[in-house]
Amino acid sequence: MFSDDDYMKMALAEAELAFIKDEVPVGAIVVYDGKVLARGHNSPITRNDPSAHAEILALRKAGETLGNYRLTGAALYVTLEPCLMCAGAIIQARLARVIFGASDPKCGAVGSLYNVLTDNRLNHQVAVTEGILKEECGEIISRFFREKRVYPPPLR
Repeated sequence: MFSDDDYMKMALAEAELAFIKDEVPVGAIVVYDGKVLARGHNSPITRNDPSAHAEILALRKAGETLGNYRLTGAALYVTLEPCLMCAGAIIQARLARVIFGASDPKCGAVGSLYNVLTDNRLNHQVAVTEGILKEECGEIISRFFREKRVYPPPLR
């Protein structure tokens, strides 16, 4: 049986694939009954699709694998706190649990800006675990944006 750390390492491997493709490095996996159903990594630039977030792609693949858009009982491991769009998809998929690594203070909808998954006004709530491999998940995002910043040489 794999642990949360093990599954998050799998999601980090997906984030590395996004990094290599020059996409914001976020990775996700969907787990059901101890088995990885689907994997995904950010691909909005590559696919010319604003909805091609790691979570959405993994949820789509998991739905295809199970033959059902309802993923009741499944868990989503994602390296970065889901945004509002992804949180909505998670609710619609009826996931049991979301586990994320790094918080996203600018776009996070699972604790940072909003608490969508635990809002009891909605027809479904999702258990949330945060901070799994937080440093590693945060570092890949930081490294990506650090490498994106190009500073001109100092004037002499």
